[in-house]
Amino acid sequence: MAKELVFYTNPRSRGRIARWMLEEVGAPYQTEIIAYGEQMKGPGYRAINPMGKVPAIRHGAAVITECAAICAHLADAFPEAGLAPPPGERGSYYRWLFFAAGPLEAAVMDKAMGFQPEPEKEGMVGYGTFTLVMDVLEQALSNGSYVAGDSFTAADVFLGSQINWGLQFGTMEERPGFADYVARLTAREAFKRAAALDDAAMPAEAQ
Repeated sequence: MAKELVFYTNPRSRGRIARWMLEEVGAPYQTEIIAYGEQMKGPGYRAINPMGKVPAIRHGAAVITECAAICAHLADAFPEAGLAPPPGERGSYYRWLFFAAGPLEAAVMDKAMGFQPEPEKEGMVGYGTFTLVMDVLEQALSNGSYVAGDSFTAADVFLGSQINWGLQFGTMEERPGFADYVARLTAREAFKRAAALDDAAMPAEAQ
């Protein structure tokens, strides 16, 4: 018997990453839109995610939060979707999935908020400098169509979402290969379905 899959999100959030991953997987799921403010920070939703933020999924008895973890879990839970390399061949896959969740997101957010570590403290922040992160990312995307090899994986869902938003909102530099990479990913049918579902769920005043 298939485990029930419930998706907690808000269309104006990182939940759009998890929605895309769910559409790539192709398994049926129930969506619960969580409003910002009282509902998201209230005891009902905090019983699911004590951080009071979306997205989260409940898959059977398991609750998974954090976008990278959701992507990795779904890839493993639905191997027929082919969104993770075989066990034993996941070095590059894990590397870039968690590079996006760690150094990339931290560097982009720090820069957007006006924080730049002093040169003598660059080793303390985990990513060094924003420029170094962009250099590493540019090199990673110069090696092929997808970040972890010749096939599209959950790492591309997470990393591609980060780059897509970074280019849209001007928080990431336009480096060679970035726009082409995003164009390949956003042309996928699962991405288009996910975007349409989230756009339809947007509050009327935001449309």
